[in-house]
Amino acid sequence: MKFAFISDFDGTLTEKDFYKIIADEYLKEECSQMYIDWQQKKIKDVDYLGYVFGNIRRNEEEIYEDIKKIKLDPFAVQFIKNIKDNGGEFIVVSAGTGYYIDKVFKNNNIEDVKVYTNKGEFKDNGIHFLLDENSEFYSEIYGIDKMKVVKKLKSEHDKIFYAGDSEPDVKAALQADVVFAKGKLTELLEKEKKEYIEFHDFRDIWENIKTMITGEM
Repeated sequence: MKFAFISDFDGTLTEKDFYKIIADEYLKEECSQMYIDWQQKKIKDVDYLGYVFGNIRRNEEEIYEDIKKIKLDPFAVQFIKNIKDNGGEFIVVSAGTGYYIDKVFKNNNIEDVKVYTNKGEFKDNGIHFLLDENSEFYSEIYGIDKMKVVKKLKSEHDKIFYAGDSEPDVKAALQADVVFAKGKLTELLEKEKKEYIEFHDFRDIWENIKTMITGEM
């Protein structure tokens, strides 16, 4: 069986979203109303995150120190190894940016993981999205459409597992064969009547998935 385990990054593979780390540290009061507007869908995800990342107001070395505060799920590294050892492909889809995801993976010695996300660059003391409107996965709201990514991967694999925690994951999760959810995603999937397995961390996921992949192969 050719399978892929697709995971969201912020708040799923990591303990806390990077935008929350930045907003809590530097922009709490400044972004309070904007955060409410974002939650009420008055502004797009890419605009809210773009503002937070673009207004860190620290140099690149200092931002790198902030990136080092991103903690992976304690079992993430072992989980990725387990998936690969069982012939699967571990893939990340994120509406954040590869600017920090790549650094987190490097810091944790994680290699050979395909990442579908928004490009980003450091300039003017912040991280700025480089959105590609011509990309086959482009989304006006999130920068990247996770559902389109999962659809493509579905055509290349026999089985798709998906893990996520928030609204940008909903439509992608609906495409998957088996879904692991936490946070807001659980409520949203219940509204869609999509079956899911609730998880706390990747050790929970492994306990559920190991019989599915080792037993079927």
